[in-house]
Amino acid sequence: MTHLKNEAALTPINPRKGFRIHLLVFLLATPAIWIVWYLTDRTYPWPLWSTPAWAIGVLFHYLGVYVFKKSKTN
Repeated sequence: MTHLKNEAALTPINPRKGFRIHLLVFLLATPAIWIVWYLTDRTYPWPLWSTPAWAIGVLFHYLGVYVFKKSKTN
């Protein structure tokens, strides 16, 4: 277990790649969520809660990666 922990600490994390993955999952999952809603009970549009909330999360992820960049001090 310690070996994996040390290996993960040595691997550099690319924040831009993390954001792109987050955005891609959002763009693929959101239509799937709406399709599930459409094919099931359409009395209450419950995806109206998850879609904007997740979009806000993606927006803040974007701001954290591209707008409010942390400078590397080594």
